[in-house]
Amino acid sequence: MTSVMTTSYPIGTPGRAWSDKEKAQWLAAQQIKRSYSDDVVSQLDALPANFDVQQYGQLDYAEQRYPLFGIRGPGWQDDRPAALITGGVHGYETSGVQGALGFLKDVAQDYSERMNLLIAPCISPWAYETINRWNPETLDPNRNFTAYSPVPESALVMAWVQKQRTDILVHIDLHETTDSDNAEFRPALAARDGVTNHNWNIPDGFYLVGDSNKQEPDFQQAVLDSVSKVTHIAEADNEGKLIGSPVARRGLIYYPTKEYGLCIGFTDARYKTTTEVYPDSPRATPQQCNEAQIAAVTGALDYILKRLP
Repeated sequence: MTSVMTTSYPIGTPGRAWSDKEKAQWLAAQQIKRSYSDDVVSQLDALPANFDVQQYGQLDYAEQRYPLFGIRGPGWQDDRPAALITGGVHGYETSGVQGALGFLKDVAQDYSERMNLLIAPCISPWAYETINRWNPETLDPNRNFTAYSPVPESALVMAWVQKQRTDILVHIDLHETTDSDNAEFRPALAARDGVTNHNWNIPDGFYLVGDSNKQEPDFQQAVLDSVSKVTHIAEADNEGKLIGSPVARRGLIYYPTKEYGLCIGFTDARYKTTTEVYPDSPRATPQQCNEAQIAAVTGALDYILKRLP
């Protein structure tokens, strides 16, 4: 059952949306906990020369400068279909970033022989370093993949993809659902907006979010089948739901992704899905979580390649 959070968030007044004062108070409490340069940029520097690493923008936050990178796979051909893989939209979701990097390092070369690859492994580097869902302006990038987006993390990667002038056939966005969603991020969201917080049950296992307006259940099943070889698939709760949404099939729910401003909603890809790994499960290690993200990407691309002429 869904539960209601009754304790107050330490910032703000219950029932009153945050002003700039509370937002500044929240920002002042954030601390750098890991290095985007060491964990991400250094791995991009080590890629083979035939990977086209492009800087598509920069985030300037206080004294911090974060160059943003997207990668075109080897052997790009304008007449081939393209796959877009995005990670780190929510910086705290570590396996999304490391899974995208792992795919780049270990697997992408093989798939680039038959399709074009675009990979943005860490869309929100400040949030990666501070282990956050929001950017410094208390905005969620994964609710702002919209026209004229006020969130630079979202706007800059959308502009980069558009500049490629290629049709995206498949888009896989790599995410996690964590215990901190209920412990920190959902309470913070409710406090920011001055509303009552409603927590959801955190699923133990991997699941997918598809686009309710472009349902491709066989495609998503192929992704789930691939991931199930690495880690377990989440079961529905006693209401037949995952994170409050009805289950379409085991391990799969649907959202209206464009309406919600989600990352997979900004492309017109026929095949699209958001992955959700549960890193806090006693049944999964961090390495398994990274491998599950890679398996999700390879499962998706294998499904597509079987259907290409």
